[in-house]
Amino acid sequence: MWNMNNNRRYFNTTGACNPQLHYMVDIQGRLEEIKNLVDAGKYFTINRARQYGKTTTIKALSEYLENDYVVVSLDFQRMSNAEFADEYIFSAAFAAYFLKTVRNKRNPVQGLNNDILDKLSRIADENSAFSLGKLFAVLSELCETAEKPIVLIIDEVDSAANNQVFQDFLAQLRSYYLDRENSPAFWSVILAGVNDVKNIRNKIRADEEHKVNSPWNIASDFRVNMGFTPGGIRGMLEEYEADNHSGMNVEEIAGLIFDYTSGYPFLVSRLCKLMDEEVAGSVSFPDKAAAWTKEGFLEAEKLLLSEKNTLFESLMGKLNDYPSLKRKLYSILFGGKKLVYNPDDPAVDIAVMFGFVKNDGGTLRIANRIFETRLYNYFLTTDEAQNSELFIFASDDKSQFVQNGHLNMELV
Repeated sequence: MWNMNNNRRYFNTTGACNPQLHYMVDIQGRLEEIKNLVDAGKYFTINRARQYGKTTTIKALSEYLENDYVVVSLDFQRMSNAEFADEYIFSAAFAAYFLKTVRNKRNPVQGLNNDILDKLSRIADENSAFSLGKLFAVLSELCETAEKPIVLIIDEVDSAANNQVFQDFLAQLRSYYLDRENSPAFWSVILAGVNDVKNIRNKIRADEEHKVNSPWNIASDFRVNMGFTPGGIRGMLEEYEADNHSGMNVEEIAGLIFDYTSGYPFLVSRLCKLMDEEVAGSVSFPDKAAAWTKEGFLEAEKLLLSEKNTLFESLMGKLNDYPSLKRKLYSILFGGKKLVYNPDDPAVDIAVMFGFVKNDGGTLRIANRIFETRLYNYFLTTDEAQNSELFIFASDDKSQFVQNGHLNMELV
C-alpha cells in the first residue's frame, strides 16, 4: 500500500499543505489565537489573498478544535452555482452536503444527534418548499442536542458571493446569533475567502443602504497574523536541513527570505522551492550546498521576478481594476511620496486585503521588496511611463537603483 511517509518532503506552493508531505512553517501559535476567538463564541471571517495559507490553516484548525467542539467544515466550491438559484434549492443542497460531510465513512463527525440528522435528511428529501427558515430550525435542534458546541467552518465563500440566497443564509446566521440565548445556534462560525464578507453585498446591489447594512455585521474583527515570522521560517529551514544536510546558514537564509518577502507565505515557499529545485543543480550552483547561500537566494529571487504566476497576475489585475491604486503606487516608487493610509479608499482597502500594500504607522507602503521590484520593473515598461520625464530620469539613473538585477530599496 502507498504510504505518503515514504515520499521526500518538498516546498509546496499549490493547494493546502500537509506536514507529512511538505516543509511547513509551524502555525501552532496562529491556531491558538484563532481558538481564543472560537472559545469566546465569535463569528468571524478569515479573508486573505489566495495562496496565503487560509485552507491550510482551516484544515489544521478543524483538527485542533476537535477535543472541545463538534467541528463541521464545509467548502462552498463543492456546491454548484445552480444550487444557489433560490433558497429552496440551496437549503436542500446545503442539507445534503452537510449530511454527507458529517456522515463521511472515512472521517465521520462525532457528537451529533442521529435522530435530528435523520430528520434533516427526511425533510430535505420530502419537502419541495424546504426554506432557509426550516433548514435553520433543524440546525438549531442539532445545536441543542449536540454533545459539544458546534463550530461551523465554510471555506471559499467567495464562490457564493454574487448570490442573493447567500446573503439570506448570512441573515439567518445573524438572526440566530443575536437570539442564541433563546434559540440554540452554532457556537462559532468561521467563513473563509479572499474578500471580506461584510463587503460582498456591494456586488449584488449598488444602493447605499445595502452597501452598509451587511447581514454579516455581527462578525468580530480577525487580527491574527497569517504571515510567516522570521522564527517560523527558520524552523521550517531547520526541518529541511535535518533531511538534506546542505550546510546552509539557517539564520542567514531565514533572515534574507523574511527581508525580501516580509513573510508573505507564497513568496516564502516559492523562493525556497526555487532554491531547492531550480537553483540547486544548475551550472552556477551545482548542488544544494551552493544553492542555499546568499548568492543562491539572489538567483532564486531573479527567477521569481522573471516568472508569471497567479500571485503576480493578481497584482497586475488589481492595478488595471483600480487606476487610482496604480497612480498611488507609481508615485510611491518614482515620486518618493509618502501617502497617508486611508482605509476608506476602496482601492487601498482592496490592496491591503490582498497583501500588496500595508499600513506602516499611518503611511501607505508597498508590502515587501519582491512586490516593490516587480512593480518597479512593470512601471518602467508601460507606455505612459516611457513617455514621461520621470521615466527618462529613472532610466538614466536605473543603474543606481538596480544592482545585479535586484532593486536596492535604500536608494529608491
